Amino acid sequence: MRRFRVGYLSHLPHRAFLDTAAGCAALEVVRIPLDQPEEGVLAALREVDGYYCMASRDELPRRFHVTDALLKALPGLLMVGSTGAGYDTVDPLACTRAGVLLVNQAGGNAEGVAEHAVGMMLSLLKRMPEAQAAMRAGRAQSREALMGRELRGRVVGLVGIGHVGTRVAEIVRLAFGCTVLACDPYLDAGTVAARGARKVEIDELLAESDVVSLHLPLSPESHGMMSAASFARMKPGAIFVTTARGHIHDEPALAEALASGHLAGAGLDVWAQEPPPPSHPLLAMDNVILTQHTAGVTQESRANITRIAALAFADAAEGRLPPRIINADVVPRYQARRAAFGSEGAEG
Repeated sequence: MRRFRVGYLSHLPHRAFLDTAAGCAALEVVRIPLDQPEEGVLAALREVDGYYCMASRDELPRRFHVTDALLKALPGLLMVGSTGAGYDTVDPLACTRAGVLLVNQAGGNAEGVAEHAVGMMLSLLKRMPEAQAAMRAGRAQSREALMGRELRGRVVGLVGIGHVGTRVAEIVRLAFGCTVLACDPYLDAGTVAARGARKVEIDELLAESDVVSLHLPLSPESHGMMSAASFARMKPGAIFVTTARGHIHDEPALAEALASGHLAGAGLDVWAQEPPPPSHPLLAMDNVILTQHTAGVTQESRANITRIAALAFADAAEGRLPPRIINADVVPRYQARRAAFGSEGAEG
């Protein structure tokens, strides 16, 4: 029986994917260069059983985002794995319609992202970005003009308390004695408490938190949820941090809340367009920390997520159902298609 072929476009997040995949004799990994005509890329994708798909929407050409149109062109595809916890480049419903299993690497980069979020909280409360900007510009001012605040004992509100949010809650609670509030409609109060927070609704979280940090996926429900009205409900002088996804927060509304002085600062790792254009107003603000979706881009996190992905494809290659399935409804059809896998490929 032929091996289960997995294709990736251009490059991998970390060498650990290849090293882990090499341990599965039933698995074959194929690199598909992007520096060729689109039809060449599509032809190569038609020859694979699994697609290891970039998760960053602005790095992957739109033609190769996993949509109904792409899946129609790839009738033999059995499985898609995103390169991270997010899967912005993949339509789960389209995968389900096509009988294609979708998995992600949820939790694989939780430590890197959580540390990034807490680092932003500390830097913003201590006003490090403002002090650095003033010193570099030669703007003389008293130290008292840059007086900061400490994280210890403050109220931290987490919108979403999954893998990353749980680790953030642990850090700020144990290291800094913070009270942690969490809004997560998919978890009950007992589960939230077990993860180190008190379950509240979003309005209470915004009104009571000194720091609001986003840790939820982009979805139709979360798109635009942090609006001008949301920022207005936050405490005067509060800090806003997001390592989640662009489009969840309204960037112009956030810029206005910062410019008015209502919010004291913001830490932004994710953007509607990544990277944002140089003219973006938030880039000109001294009280904003700017990073380019790099919270989970650490040696450790990249090695971990690629190892998890390779193991998921190895499960599929050896006939097992992998963990971290996004579209669970497709499992019966996927299993039927996987059972038909052979020298002639999968049946649609």
